Amino acid sequence: MSSSPPPSQSHPVSDAASPAQVPAGLLARLPKVDLHFHMAGTLRPATLAALARKYDLPLPRPLETLYTYRDFYDFIDVLRIAAQAIRVSADFERVAYEAVEDAVRSSNARHVEMSFNPQYFMPTGVAYRVQVEGLAAGLRAARQDFGCSGLLIASLDRGLPLDSAGHAMDDIVGQRCDLVVGVGLDGPEREGPPAKFAALFQRAGRAGLRRTAHVCEDNQTLEEAPPSNVEACIELLGCDRLDHGYNLLASEDALCRARERGVYFCVCGVTSVARRQRQRIDGVRRMVDAGLKVSLNTDDPAMFHTDLAHTYATVLEGCNWGWAQARAFSLAGVDACWLDEQARQSLRHDFEREIALLDNEMASMD
Repeated sequence: MSSSPPPSQSHPVSDAASPAQVPAGLLARLPKVDLHFHMAGTLRPATLAALARKYDLPLPRPLETLYTYRDFYDFIDVLRIAAQAIRVSADFERVAYEAVEDAVRSSNARHVEMSFNPQYFMPTGVAYRVQVEGLAAGLRAARQDFGCSGLLIASLDRGLPLDSAGHAMDDIVGQRCDLVVGVGLDGPEREGPPAKFAALFQRAGRAGLRRTAHVCEDNQTLEEAPPSNVEACIELLGCDRLDHGYNLLASEDALCRARERGVYFCVCGVTSVARRQRQRIDGVRRMVDAGLKVSLNTDDPAMFHTDLAHTYATVLEGCNWGWAQARAFSLAGVDACWLDEQARQSLRHDFEREIALLDNEMASMD
């Protein structure tokens, strides 16, 4: 292979190497970015057990089966239980630090953007300031120890009351932290269409925050998560990046508009419910084939029994893609990230240099 810079987007690329020709070790060393993963979904099982004991918090089933889900809604329930076990600044710092450590050691993550839900911690009386101070401390310590930069996305849960979201936005806008660069929207899409949150997201935009939203998830029906929600997220919420997006494929018109706008979709290659895995892989493949800008991410790595390297390998094998598409996903993550322009360009330069060296290793194996 040539050592010239790899493609900058995850559009269909020439892929002479089959998945079997991409050694696992080489794939693990590929520099990566994770733009779509949730803090509560990164808890190591041992960490969750320790925190649950600390607060005398019962778990709904044995730890060895805790991260096995009946359906998407069972997974959401477990995610919220995990959030109840994180209560003081040191807890948040530990979870953030361990999340970055795991991403670096398993997958050579070089930049992460971690979502957290301020509303999850309201029932246990954890102030927003405590959450952010702990998470920021964890990210800063991890950057010093592992060289991986990190940013935070404060996400609203569309399944909770709107006044709860409003109180969270008061904190997000009123108590600014330099590492909280954006806001998101997650939770079951059927419980909160984008228009419901338009005023809150416009307020975030006026405060200089970037915006993203979970939209068109494949665990929701087309009636619950229609392709039109993508346009609403862009037009009404002002999103410049979107999470998931698979149901968009049901509308050629909506897909064409999203492609023309050049919005990035932060997809995830592993899903919470095993029987939906093939559907998820097919959705990612069709989005890339359709010419959408796609970055590849983990969502809830510990709870989904995955990491970035495993996610890449799963998607490459499932789509019969090889090294060229892996390279494209790697750089797409850099191009879609919310670092400032100077930092983003510096990161891209580092990725291109490292990928060129890996290209040479691939070429020597031919």
